[in-house]
Amino acid sequence: MKNTGMNFRHLYYFWVVAKEGGVTRAAERLGLAIQTISTQISQLEQAIGKSLFMQQGRGLQLTEAGRLALAYADQIFLLGEQLQEALGEADSGRTRLTVGISDSLPKLTAFRLLEATLHLATPVRLVCYEDQFEALLADLALHKLDVVLTDRPVRSGTTLRVFSHMLFESDTIVVGTPALAGAYAQGFPDNLNGAPFLLPTRNNALRGRIDEWFELHNVRPDVVGEFEDNALLNTFGRRGAGLFFAPAALATDLADQFGAVLAGHVPQVREHVYAISNERKIKHPAVEAILSAVHQGVFSTP
Repeated sequence: MKNTGMNFRHLYYFWVVAKEGGVTRAAERLGLAIQTISTQISQLEQAIGKSLFMQQGRGLQLTEAGRLALAYADQIFLLGEQLQEALGEADSGRTRLTVGISDSLPKLTAFRLLEATLHLATPVRLVCYEDQFEALLADLALHKLDVVLTDRPVRSGTTLRVFSHMLFESDTIVVGTPALAGAYAQGFPDNLNGAPFLLPTRNNALRGRIDEWFELHNVRPDVVGEFEDNALLNTFGRRGAGLFFAPAALATDLADQFGAVLAGHVPQVREHVYAISNERKIKHPAVEAILSAVHQGVFSTP
């Protein structure tokens, strides 16, 4: 491999300058002279043969090469932090599990899945991130995550080397506060025209199946709100803003935590849950515990 003369000290100083937005603030953060920082950046630019910053007014702006270098530097220093944490956890006897949770996945579902990791003989340290599906897949491909829990599989033909594992599927139910659900339980679903509903946004995998079910039963609901974040949808539902769909397997949890009771059962609309990993066969012991819990019926419908 060609030796460019670049070293991690140069890269680190560049990374701090890029994060702080200028040499002066980077020097203050690092407790170094401005000239020292500037020299390190110049040496890095000379080593790679490209300018990383350009002057814009009184500040600095990343060049195209600078943006590319920053993306790699982010990965390098993140992996360094993760290595340090992993070594520390190895000394403590803990296994680290870094999980990405799709914002469309019901949080009760995520909890029930991850709860299985709390009962392993080897203690687990959970690190959970929530984001949109595509962003989580990118982080998984970069090995920033061990697994992604989501409501949809990876599309066929993707260039990312990631693999979908079906965990379970469940019928759905329509639920709401006792007063609201009680008003629509009789004659369900024929009496749902004009009923207030809280629905996932149209980029949610479940939304298409819900719309098809409404069409099948000639239901024209009053859509009070559409939510990308399932937790926010449930919060509005708890306050009686509208009826909402939920996995039938979580009926007891919904009643206990949200006071949501059954308005009607919807077997035609199925909720799917997937684990997405970098491996065709999942090998992480904590993820294996999740799979085992699913197979043992942790999501059996009451």
